[in-house]
Amino acid sequence: MKKADWILILCVAVVAALFAIPQTRCAEGFNWATAHHPYIMAFFKFAILATLGEMLALRIREGVYNKKGFGVLPRMMVWGFLGMCIAMAMVIFKVGVPAFLGSLGWHDAATLFGAAEFTWGKLGVAFAVSVLMNSIFAPVMMTFHKCTDIHITDNGGTVRGLLRSMKMREIFAHKVNWDMQWNFVIKKTIPLFWFPAHTITFILPANLQVLFAALLGVALGLILAIKK
Repeated sequence: MKKADWILILCVAVVAALFAIPQTRCAEGFNWATAHHPYIMAFFKFAILATLGEMLALRIREGVYNKKGFGVLPRMMVWGFLGMCIAMAMVIFKVGVPAFLGSLGWHDAATLFGAAEFTWGKLGVAFAVSVLMNSIFAPVMMTFHKCTDIHITDNGGTVRGLLRSMKMREIFAHKVNWDMQWNFVIKKTIPLFWFPAHTITFILPANLQVLFAALLGVALGLILAIKK
């Protein structure tokens, strides 16, 4: 292991220790900020954790956490934006799917889903929320994120490059590896990873759901690195 690996492990251990005890000021401040500024917090959770997942993937593939043209800061900006979109989608589907299930005859779906205690009914509704969100929202988000990755790399990994106009037609037609994007990222990771993973997400307390979703981005980065 390299020095950078030990520094990362130490930082993760310190942060985990600060948040492990619910009564600490860090944990209390985190819960307050999540409750009062959910989308700003979603920005920072995904900007930090999901970008870390990409850096870990790079470490596995090439032995380094960063390199010229990788663009850590632009990737953090994109992930922060996507984090806010994901937080928004979670609200929409958490409210909309139980209402949809109610229209199909499962009249207590919203009550079961909103209950504090775990029940099999709550698990069933959480699974339905996960399936619909990942089937409708996730493919669009994943494809957009892939395009931004290519755009960042093509423009030298700079913030100025990120702000340039994206050549979407060229990226879609010639630069996206659709065999990887469709046959693995969408067709395999969504049903095999994201369906069960977000089912767990939706049965967690509300203040932890977006954080757990961001942590899943770290896990997905590792999966994609292993696949490559």
